[in-house]
Amino acid sequence: MPNYAPQTLVARLKRRGALNDPAVEAALLALPRERFLPGVPLKTVYSDQAVPFLGGSSGTHEIASTQPSVTTRMLNQLRLAPGQNVLQVGAGSGYTAALTAHIVGENGRVTAVEIDPATAQSAMDHLQRIQMGRVLVVNADAAQGYAPRANYDRILVNAAVWDMPPTWVAQLKPDGVLVAPLWLGALQYSAAFRPQPDGSLMSGDLFPTDFIPIRGNSVGPRTAMRVGGSSLNLTGDSSAIDSAALHTLMSEAGDIDYLSVPLSGAARKKSFLAYLMLNLPPEVTFCLYSFEGEQLPYGMEREGFAVLARGSVAFVSLGGDFRSFIFGGADAFMAAHEAFSAWRAAGMPGDERLRVRMTPPGAEISTPPGARISSRADHDVMVWLA
Repeated sequence: MPNYAPQTLVARLKRRGALNDPAVEAALLALPRERFLPGVPLKTVYSDQAVPFLGGSSGTHEIASTQPSVTTRMLNQLRLAPGQNVLQVGAGSGYTAALTAHIVGENGRVTAVEIDPATAQSAMDHLQRIQMGRVLVVNADAAQGYAPRANYDRILVNAAVWDMPPTWVAQLKPDGVLVAPLWLGALQYSAAFRPQPDGSLMSGDLFPTDFIPIRGNSVGPRTAMRVGGSSLNLTGDSSAIDSAALHTLMSEAGDIDYLSVPLSGAARKKSFLAYLMLNLPPEVTFCLYSFEGEQLPYGMEREGFAVLARGSVAFVSLGGDFRSFIFGGADAFMAAHEAFSAWRAAGMPGDERLRVRMTPPGAEISTPPGARISSRADHDVMVWLA
């Protein structure tokens, strides 16, 4: 019978290139993940996957322990060191807070702020069980941070945000790092932000994530919508989409085309979604699509991205041949085809070239070529490929 233990997880993460920090590795080996996920089979606990658990006040599986490879990459982004003072937004099972506390050591401090009282209590119980009572779990809306233990060397956010609350920025030291999954249109990236002398937040260290949205006063606009009464879900700027009109458009027979010949294995690993998002015409809406359940209406494939124009929509599968399902006119498909061809001509730039800057509204900061700017509640968000 296989022996599932922290060593199992560490070996898997190393094989996948998701673990290269000795301090993070030592924390993973020292803290049994099953102590934070009681009742979950060890095979699941020590796999590289998010694990839902009964943590919310509703008594349902509405909370998940983050996928370990995502946790390790976010801890790498934080660049933790012994003695640091860390704020964590969202306590979850308490596992990430325990890993952080192990790395910053006895002289460091970790505060986890959790809006859901049952989840906060569960995290406290797990931490007490492994004698990690020095981690402070606070039941409160994390939008306000936690002033009594500020200022923080590091802030880690375990939920997707649309904007960065000014309170977090104010409670971060000038040389600190704030790591948060940030919505960039339809896409979500964990970004490691550093405060700049001009008052902005800058990140050149990003990778794709899939966190649930933050709750409380920091919640942003709705990013997901269902089309008609079908199982088709769109993720993106839902304010720009008329669900009823789209359903009517897709009720007619569609055409099939192909965005490109299949890319080689190495090239396919380079993300082109960020390039498309930034280089499609402004009047075109870019979304991701997926289906719930087993039914696949409209004759489409399970997941991919969608390009929506007036009276025209193209759904492009992320499978090997980029099969495209086209409804209405061909304008949307042609816009996607031109942007994809431009990406290939540009050398197929990937997420490693993505840059994000968040500035206070009205700040006069030069705009890099090709940057897109969106105004949010407390910041203007500038996104570009370097």
